Amino acid sequence: MLVVDDNDDIRFIIRYLLEQRGYRVREAGDGLEAVECAQSFRPDLILMDLSLPGLDGYGAMSLIRDQTELRDVQVVAVSGHAAAEDMAAARAAGFDDYLVKPIDLNQLDRVLVRHVSEESSWVRRGNVVL
Repeated sequence: MLVVDDNDDIRFIIRYLLEQRGYRVREAGDGLEAVECAQSFRPDLILMDLSLPGLDGYGAMSLIRDQTELRDVQVVAVSGHAAAEDMAAARAAGFDDYLVKPIDLNQLDRVLVRHVSEESSWVRRGNVVL
């Protein structure tokens, strides 16, 4: 699983929540780093902040989707904007789901159930790799 956010505290919190659920987690602090991590580690799920320095979440998601080996990676937008039009814009851009900050634990769990396969080669319950 890849967590992408330019805010260190938010990345830490999301990573902690995922690790407590038994997921392996990698982190990226900007859009370009997210693309590089996705290429290297091929996560099954990416939680991507939309407002990133340099290459924003929309641009990073687009570059990830352009790569054949990453087309099936689930990418979830993470944003502080909760308006229906923000969510619709993210869906139209190709994001698979949308999480609103601050992240509600029930909402996070629903996203994980929808998008993470138990048979996943990268995201497995148990061993946590940082």
